[in-house]
Amino acid sequence: MSAPSRAAARLTVTDLIVEIDGRRVIDGISFDVPPGGRLGLIGESGSGKSLTALAILGLLPAGAIASGSIRWGDTELLGMPDRELAHFRGDDIGIVFQEPRTALNPIRTVGRQIAESLRIHTGASRREAAARAVDEARRVRLPEPESIVKRYPHQLSGGQRQRVAIAMALACRPRLLIADEPTTALDVTIQAEILELMLSLVQDEGMSLVFITHDLAVLARVATHGVVLEHGRVVESAPVSTLLSTPTSPITQGLLRDATTTLWRPGGGTR
Repeated sequence: MSAPSRAAARLTVTDLIVEIDGRRVIDGISFDVPPGGRLGLIGESGSGKSLTALAILGLLPAGAIASGSIRWGDTELLGMPDRELAHFRGDDIGIVFQEPRTALNPIRTVGRQIAESLRIHTGASRREAAARAVDEARRVRLPEPESIVKRYPHQLSGGQRQRVAIAMALACRPRLLIADEPTTALDVTIQAEILELMLSLVQDEGMSLVFITHDLAVLARVATHGVVLEHGRVVESAPVSTLLSTPTSPITQGLLRDATTTLWRPGGGTR
């Protein structure tokens, strides 16, 4: 099966249900991400936001049963065999996880890891992919890219590893990026730099974005629409500006109270 047209960049999730060991952990979640849209999934730990992302990519844990619909353009992803779904991962849909240390292979250089997705999805030769890996390292503003691609993950700082993870996710120019709390493990200064980098790359490429976070301040930085989750259900869905100014659900009101003031301040709006 060939991958769909890259113009098909709308993600539509409808009545998504996920059960694990007979327990419903996602209960009827629906949302839509238009081409170029920036949507945030926000909620406390255990709300189901990360499981929703894994369901989109067909990466749910063993034993999980999913139903409903996840459409990418005109293509139904839910229930698609893994071999066919692999065409979409990296090529049409990229993902950045929370902790790059677990996402990166410790025994391969970061350049080889960036190049690997290029070889798989674009058919580039080993030499071409290696050269592109340097370009991608430069694109995510890694210092001395020709040198840093020869290093291993443990030789990089946390912020540098996350930049490598972003480079891997965006190397094939996907139409949608899913970012699962990509800055949680970083200090505030590095967090702000990574958010700015990610947002600028998404905007430059015209990509859609699904950004997962527990921090409404972070959401205000990167998304225009927010979907608030609690116990696997949607409790509020509104423009981020509305969530910041007039939240209606107790969960959103609590998230607003807890929001840090380093990235967003009342009256500052969204960025």
